[in-house]
Amino acid sequence: MTVEMPAQRRLVQTEIPGPKSQALHAERQQHITDGFGITLPVFVEQAGGGIIVDVDGNQLIDLASGIAVTSIGASVPEVTDAIAEQAAKFTHTCFMVTEYEGFVEVCKRLNEMAPGDFAKKSALFTTGAEAIENAVKIARSYTGRPAVVVLDHAYHGRTNMTMAMTAKNVPYKHGFGPFAPEIYRAPTAYPYRYDGTPEQCAEAALAKLKEIVLTQLGADNVAAIIAEPLQGEGGFIVPAPGFLKGVQDFAREHGIVFVADEIQAGFGRTGKMFCSEWEDLEPDLITTAKALAGGMPLSAVTGRAEIMDAAAPGGLGGTYAGNPVACAAAIASMDYIEANDLIGRAGKIEAQVMPRLEALVGADSIVGEARGRGAMLAIEFVKPGTKEPNPEAAKAVSVACHAEGVLTLTCGTHGNVMRLLPPLVIEDELLDDALTVIERAVRDAS
Repeated sequence: MTVEMPAQRRLVQTEIPGPKSQALHAERQQHITDGFGITLPVFVEQAGGGIIVDVDGNQLIDLASGIAVTSIGASVPEVTDAIAEQAAKFTHTCFMVTEYEGFVEVCKRLNEMAPGDFAKKSALFTTGAEAIENAVKIARSYTGRPAVVVLDHAYHGRTNMTMAMTAKNVPYKHGFGPFAPEIYRAPTAYPYRYDGTPEQCAEAALAKLKEIVLTQLGADNVAAIIAEPLQGEGGFIVPAPGFLKGVQDFAREHGIVFVADEIQAGFGRTGKMFCSEWEDLEPDLITTAKALAGGMPLSAVTGRAEIMDAAAPGGLGGTYAGNPVACAAAIASMDYIEANDLIGRAGKIEAQVMPRLEALVGADSIVGEARGRGAMLAIEFVKPGTKEPNPEAAKAVSVACHAEGVLTLTCGTHGNVMRLLPPLVIEDELLDDALTVIERAVRDAS
């Protein structure tokens, strides 16, 4: 069944959140743990294209995409039809009990798409954190080593191991320890916060990472180095050119598995199918989730066949891993991305948005830097005339945008970054309208 969406435009008919959303939120507070946070307490009735329609009839411009999940939109008929068709056949068997073609097809396509001219295999799971944990299991099985190296500002999930891998304490880790052992952190190449050229930034971060691995850990104790090709929750940090290639080469030299966490940046989001392609990386393992299945819960680990086969039979799996309905959605989503050139569309979004974000940067501005790739873009807020993080400004701008009917998200280790993750199908006019609201909010906050 296809539900007709209203016109793709911003429409604010009540305060946001409106009275119906406020009533529903009050009910939520009676029944749902306070441990679940909320960016904007509006209740959604419909979503599709570039808008979210709430129960009060407001139409918000969606610059969040469910945190990079609904890259192709939240209600694409090709995907919803595939979901309905598969659900009518069967919703679950558990792939470890009886097999089905959708699981195999998704893995086959991932193996074909992932960078690297070598034999690959894949495994499907349910969440991004689950994919990361399984990548660690696979790397440890293959190398026989215990240690895992991650980067400053990293975000990898909310499970015990992935909390240990995540850099930011509040809200992700505070009060939840002790955490999994044998997780170690190295600097990342964050050009905006380095006093020198991007090339010098890459060299310095790489040198420090090598020192940590070689002198503090011992390279023969390290199973994997895991990096986001474009850091997500940590602040949409585009690493200095050459840094990740240097990390990959160093890992290979010492028999360490290099893992690219593409959970937020993958599937066309940055203007390449995989963000790793921007630096010609060929990761040993790649983790994916979020946009993989058009809104359905599905994740994957894809990589070198000999590494993927290191885990013993039965060592990988999960009751819901590679659910058949999610697999059907993934196949339809991948078809939709290709048929509509959404990878190219991400590049056009960057060309439309980035000049207007860069125009907000200035010596006396609260915006210190605009950055990103494709449709994964951000502005970092600072105290004017400094690089001191300014989370208050980021919050004020986001609150103002929400009141005007533009859904934005904040991120960053210091909470001072506003990220823009529009659906790749968003219309130009809608995107221009959202940018005008953001510009006005930045001026007012200044």
